[in-house]
Amino acid sequence: MGGWAALMIAGLLAGSAPDAAAQGSASSPTLSSQWPPASACRFEIVGTGTVRSILDGRTFALDDGREVRLAAVEAPSLPRPDDSGAKAVTAAAKSALEALLGGQSVQLRQSAPATDRYGRMLAHVHFTRDGIERSAGHEMLAQGYARVGAHVGNAACAAELLSRERAARAARLGLWASPYYGILEAASGAELLASRGRFTVVEGKVLSVRESGGTIYMNFGRRWSEALTVTILKRQERIFTEAGLPPKTLQNRRVRVRGWVDERNGPRIEASHPEQIEIAELN
Repeated sequence: MGGWAALMIAGLLAGSAPDAAAQGSASSPTLSSQWPPASACRFEIVGTGTVRSILDGRTFALDDGREVRLAAVEAPSLPRPDDSGAKAVTAAAKSALEALLGGQSVQLRQSAPATDRYGRMLAHVHFTRDGIERSAGHEMLAQGYARVGAHVGNAACAAELLSRERAARAARLGLWASPYYGILEAASGAELLASRGRFTVVEGKVLSVRESGGTIYMNFGRRWSEALTVTILKRQERIFTEAGLPPKTLQNRRVRVRGWVDERNGPRIEASHPEQIEIAELN
């Protein structure tokens, strides 16, 4: 094991909070004082501003009109009109971000220039409270109101973020207490298909790894229609191997995968970044 995977495991072990349950609850978000200061994701400052309004659990507007999204994390947003469960978790995540950033002066940090498809800046957002500089993304993860995203882009940063998510999940903090938000079982095809279009974390045993037509298929069931399939383009195999996650070595391992579920003859997640895959029994 080496590369990205080794860095993430080291970060998970080093970053475990002594008492995750003390960091907050679903009804009363608090600052995660148990954690050491965020450092691995402390990139170059590219801007500053004052938060004018919170738009959803990871998006806000500054007083100069710029819209910013928290980089490297995902929070529930834009629920379907008839989905009461989605509405509840979306509202809770938005309230948690409001408690952190409402009216705050913030620093915007990036490892490289980045915007989303709508032109919103993607940034690691830092603010100071009680004389301590804090990261909004780290706080949202530690309180259980966000999950690590599919693209972090830095191994040490990903390890630091995943350690916060892991502790919050184990303590069932924030949204992790809701069955709507939990980890889905890879063999549960119907439940996965009901999550089409959503960012989801899925866990299960890889039954087989096959290659066909320039694509690597990690199959979690004997029938594609009944269980998750994770796809990796053959040309991207090298980045997973360099990260310590050669796809073909994951057969018969229990893994955790994060990404957006779509349907192609069954539920599927496309993996293009190493941080999307964790070996579950190691963390």
